[in-house]
Amino acid sequence: MADLLWDDVRCFFDPDLMGSLPDLRVPDASVEDWQAVLDLVEARGWKCQYSEGETVPRAESVLSRLADAECPNLRVWPAAGVLAIFRFLDDQVVDFDVDLRELQGQERLDVFCGFLREIGRCLGKPVLMDPEGDYGHPVLGFDVGADRVVLLAEPLVM
Repeated sequence: MADLLWDDVRCFFDPDLMGSLPDLRVPDASVEDWQAVLDLVEARGWKCQYSEGETVPRAESVLSRLADAECPNLRVWPAAGVLAIFRFLDDQVVDFDVDLRELQGQERLDVFCGFLREIGRCLGKPVLMDPEGDYGHPVLGFDVGADRVVLLAEPLVM
């Protein structure tokens, strides 16, 4: 059974309403959590590309860069046509973006929910999605206790 039904959440995947690049995050993270996500990428064999090459880095080295250094990113494709871009901004928040234009319809929603479940289960922590530019107001996310992706806000009437 699907975590979420497309007809119930389509408003949260409308780029005109939510912005095309919502903010996804795992709060209260650590360098070890970042490393667990990087290890998950390798273990699942997801196609990836690091901004400084195609090798997945060690979290400790990326997160310990100088404050004025360029922020590297890791592009991960958990499925064909679905891209997540992880940005190494802070060792206390695992943060990444997805493009809502790639997540249209039930099939893509199921892929997206599966990706969030994989990360949430790996870390044993929630994975939250905020509308673009509205950080701190999640609309959906992986709930550890429920072991699934759930709505965290009332859908907009369209």
